[in-house]
Amino acid sequence: MPEGGIFTATTYIRPYKTAAGKSAIQTMEDRFTYGLNPEKLGAVSSYLCDPNTAPAEFLLVKSQYLAETGRAVSCGALFFQIRQAFLPGEVTAEEANRIGYETAMRWTKGKYQFFVCTHTDKAHIHNHIYFNATAFDRSRKFHNFIGSSFALRRLSDRVCIEHELSVIQNPRQHSKGRFLHYGQWIGEKPPSAKQRVRLAILAALEKKPTDFADFLRLMEESGFAVKQGRGGVISFLAPGQEKPTRLRASTLGAGFDPEDIKAVIAGERPLPELPEETTVPPRRVNLIIDIQERMAQGKGPAYERWAKVYNLKQMAAALQYLQEHHLTDYAALTARTEAAVDHFHKLSDELRTTEEALSKTSELMAATVDYAKTRPVFDGYKAARYSKKYLAQHEAELATYRAAKDTMNTILNGAKLPKIEALKKSRRKLAGQKKELYAEYRDAQRQMREAVAIKANIEHLLGITDARENKAQER
Repeated sequence: MPEGGIFTATTYIRPYKTAAGKSAIQTMEDRFTYGLNPEKLGAVSSYLCDPNTAPAEFLLVKSQYLAETGRAVSCGALFFQIRQAFLPGEVTAEEANRIGYETAMRWTKGKYQFFVCTHTDKAHIHNHIYFNATAFDRSRKFHNFIGSSFALRRLSDRVCIEHELSVIQNPRQHSKGRFLHYGQWIGEKPPSAKQRVRLAILAALEKKPTDFADFLRLMEESGFAVKQGRGGVISFLAPGQEKPTRLRASTLGAGFDPEDIKAVIAGERPLPELPEETTVPPRRVNLIIDIQERMAQGKGPAYERWAKVYNLKQMAAALQYLQEHHLTDYAALTARTEAAVDHFHKLSDELRTTEEALSKTSELMAATVDYAKTRPVFDGYKAARYSKKYLAQHEAELATYRAAKDTMNTILNGAKLPKIEALKKSRRKLAGQKKELYAEYRDAQRQMREAVAIKANIEHLLGITDARENKAQER
């Protein structure tokens, strides 16, 4: 398959709002007229609307949405446009239109009106897909999300692979890096509140504040409200933000704790690294179905047809996975799968160890507090020469004291009891480690499941599984 090229099954998504000086229906008519231009049009198809009256039909659904929910539809996107282009000479206009229709149906999940215009005026056949931003059942509006271009690209690639078409394996930027082949959505959503706080912190630290108070002053000058809570907790509130963001490593990531910031100011450590924003994970790949086995269980012809389509989609996903990870042979796939499994189990052990340490630290802190509260009661009991009357009056407190002392002895095992501040610091550190490890654990689990499913599907396709089963039966 081609490694790159502007015309190779590329995708692009863009939202459209009401244009300045025009009404909503005029805005839609202007854009839709371009898509339905007879000089460009090679094929057209639609879902839940007529392309010729789509502006009025889209607007009708929006009016019903407003009447039923009371939510204004004038704000936000009126509709979205997806552009999908193909390699020259690889598809006909009708085939491209069918692929565009399938892509739109799977992208909108059949909940939004859309129509597909296939243009043949260029060397490459391409689709213009227009879909309403308001669901046909008036239950919701379509909200674009960070990573939508990537999600659309994966979906388009998968559909193209299912139809045995080319896809871009290594998308490259245009000259001057203006946009990617797959379309870098114009109007990308701004960074999250946490990311804005991180960026502001880095900008403030680059100005070389003299001390921590000077750092807070720089944060205020950059537009953030500085809030100080109990125990010296510091939070930043960005303009337009409802909830403040705490200055701590467990919230902002490693290197963004107050102590770390002070160390940077003192020149004892470098600037913290900016973590990447999380994106929507790809859809999970499932194992293919053994159709013959299911048919033997009494499944009918309808199930057989569904299973064949299902298996085709899973194999397309497997092929896409191999292309994206540059796995050219079965041995490389096996090695990657084993590495994913080993990495997952390693993280599982680390997470379990961290959780045990965190639980033990929390238990020791609770026991220390109980011990400190009930120690005067025990001293009184001792001063009363272990009086039965005193015991009856303070039986609950003394039981708590004994339980706390036993817990401390068990956990410490003869070691010296740390100070409560040291325990608090240790618990915060362990909690931060647990949060980071859990995020890695979830990602590793997803990668392991995907790799195992892909490997099993490839083995089924190559007949490796069947060969193993036959050998086992011969034995």
